[in-house]
Amino acid sequence: MSATVHLPGGEAYRLRGGPGHPRPAGPSTSRVAYAAAHVVADPGAENVPGAPAAVDWDRTLAFRRHLWSYGLGVAEAMDTAQRGMGLDHAATRELIRRSAAEARATGGRIVAGVATDQLPPGPTSLTLIADAYTEQLAEVAAAGARPVLMCSRQLAATATHAEDYLRVYDRLLTAADQPVVLHWLGDMFDPALAGYWGSTDLDEATETVLHLIKDHQRRVDGIKVSLLDAEREVDLRRRLPEGVRLYTGDDFHYPELIRGDAQGHSDALLGVFAAIAPAAATALAALDAGDLATYDEVFAPTLPLARHLFAAPTWHYKTGIVFLAWLAGHQDHFTMLAGQQAGRSPAHLARLLVLADAAGLLPDADLAAARARAYFTVAGVAQ
Repeated sequence: MSATVHLPGGEAYRLRGGPGHPRPAGPSTSRVAYAAAHVVADPGAENVPGAPAAVDWDRTLAFRRHLWSYGLGVAEAMDTAQRGMGLDHAATRELIRRSAAEARATGGRIVAGVATDQLPPGPTSLTLIADAYTEQLAEVAAAGARPVLMCSRQLAATATHAEDYLRVYDRLLTAADQPVVLHWLGDMFDPALAGYWGSTDLDEATETVLHLIKDHQRRVDGIKVSLLDAEREVDLRRRLPEGVRLYTGDDFHYPELIRGDAQGHSDALLGVFAAIAPAAATALAALDAGDLATYDEVFAPTLPLARHLFAAPTWHYKTGIVFLAWLAGHQDHFTMLAGQQAGRSPAHLARLLVLADAAGLLPDADLAAARARAYFTVAGVAQ
């Protein structure tokens, strides 16, 4: 079988493949690391825009077992799982229930998203928003996962100032029966979240977040920050109360943020880790051993991949995640909930293919090439 693929523009690219990375003995001992996992759509179902999500549960859970096998935790029902972009509330509840049960069976670590997406889009009352959060908080707790209080589109559409956010989150944190992870997702990931925490001025928003965390320190395990601004993340990390973690969601600067400095480090809750799990596990094991040279060497080729994967419009990064999962053999098709496989162009995915191969993330070059040729043929690129 040939490992050559003809790319848009005429280049004949031969995939090198790679030896892969060994599975570690267990999770990292120096960092807490979660991969935000995608869901595998049922390719025979009506997964078109506006249709209820139809999930291939066997393949979806198998992918989570893949992540756990590399010592990573699973961040379930987050943005990477197409939350708000194809994954509806009914499917979200089932996904969390099934994944949490699988985590118990395999001993895997899991957190799960709590949001307000059972409400209709647009503004509503703060009371209804808090009620919706509370309902999902109870569902996640009952499933046995640690809750991640995700940013709410409805709250962003309703709140008029920082005090509105504090009022809703104060109610949730006061009622929480275990420490939760807060969530700050920038508007590059979801434009509907512009001005979250009550201000488009990120300095003001940071002060609101810190005020909330300091008021509820014992109920906050950490905060996941996805602003793609390493300097701002480090500043926030240094100002957090003792014992509160900063989970980086910065898919552009994760090696330096996880590596840290003399004043501390970030833990990880990253969508890119779903695509680079074997490399991430190897890098984290090297960090545990104090081998910073290997840590840097393993992560270095993943950065160009990550920065391309999350290029603007950033919210379509899930298309690249699923494309890579297909090429790597984790699923048998390139179909997504709500037809989101159309979210990236053939030219974008061609570059992604080359970068993933350079990072050694496509161990079976012949399989990846055969699937890439099939995709590009349909896209009008002769093979």
